[in-house]
Amino acid sequence: MPTTRRGLGLLLASTGVAITGQGMVTAAAPLLAASLTRDPFAVSAVTAASYAAWLIVGLPAGALVDRWPRRAVLVSTDLARAVVLGVLALLIATGYASVPALIVAVFLVGVGSCFFDPAAQAAIPAVVGRDKTALTHANGKMWALDTFGRSLAGPPLGAATFGVAAALPFGLDAGAFLASAVLLLGLPRLNSSPPTNGCHQAILPAIRAGLVFLFTHAELRLLAFGMAAYNLAYNIAFATLVLFVQDRLHLGDLGFGLLLAVMAVGGIAGGWVAPRIATHVPARVVYAGALAAQGLAWAAVLLSANVWVSCAALALVGLASTTVSVVGGAARQLLTPDEMLGRMVSATRLLGIGAAALGALIGGAVASLWGIAAPFVGAAALLTVFCALFIASVATRPSSAE
Repeated sequence: MPTTRRGLGLLLASTGVAITGQGMVTAAAPLLAASLTRDPFAVSAVTAASYAAWLIVGLPAGALVDRWPRRAVLVSTDLARAVVLGVLALLIATGYASVPALIVAVFLVGVGSCFFDPAAQAAIPAVVGRDKTALTHANGKMWALDTFGRSLAGPPLGAATFGVAAALPFGLDAGAFLASAVLLLGLPRLNSSPPTNGCHQAILPAIRAGLVFLFTHAELRLLAFGMAAYNLAYNIAFATLVLFVQDRLHLGDLGFGLLLAVMAVGGIAGGWVAPRIATHVPARVVYAGALAAQGLAWAAVLLSANVWVSCAALALVGLASTTVSVVGGAARQLLTPDEMLGRMVSATRLLGIGAAALGALIGGAVASLWGIAAPFVGAAALLTVFCALFIASVATRPSSAE
């Protein structure tokens, strides 16, 4: 039985607190790395550590989430991340911080996310039920809070508090995770579904079963491809956006930060718009529209080379990004049995992160070979192809995520 609105309120409150703390560390971690070393590879390794956690731990974490009580997973990972960041803050405050210690801390916090994120996504249908409208509205609120904390509020707070004391943003994030854990204690137990034969599969067969389910389910497979395609093209263009902004739009660091803030505002608006779209439009049509919107936005940025047009275009990218996250998340929750939800979220997230990393590498290489305009051309061209493929899929087979 779905729990009351209080359960969703607790999930949303914990998300807002914890994600804002994570947004602070997103800004503070590279600042700390740069204060400890001027080696570009070492600084980049700090950012890469979070992605490495998903690549190494993501799939096993999803399988374990599907067999453990989800409230226990949420609370324990928040507490573990609070301890890691508390220790890091202590090392910084006492002058014992180092780049290896920072990399380990970022990796461990990323490992926590590998468990927390699938458990949180799997908890939503347990809290609000499996009605499509209820799921899309819950996901819309969740992703709007995520965008607000991770991209709009958290990074400026992280940079500002780092300027006051290097340990402060990490200590505050530790406190945010503790507060999130306390809030989540108010949820019901949210037990995972019992295994059908009375015992759980071993981890590797469980991972294999989840992947087989994903890639043999036509709708889930298509939505996973859509998310990967969206992330691939986005990061091809975004990887060198800062150079385009500096060279073609003639904006400095503050101007670039404001453009990113505009994108975040578009993302927050997407959390409000997406549920209203998803109620009437099949997921595949939404994905086709989002892919087209992103392609048009990058083309507008390139062809106009105008600050105000770029602001509008990046707001559209933010709106499209949140929309596909909301619609895709709700569709997965509707189409996936409860005992598989952790694995579906982890596998889809892994594909999305892998595509994002690949896109960033491609974007950098393309810009090096053919100039800073080339990634926008390439991204727009790819998005046109991906959009056409989704339109073709809509024409040949109706969506089952209704």
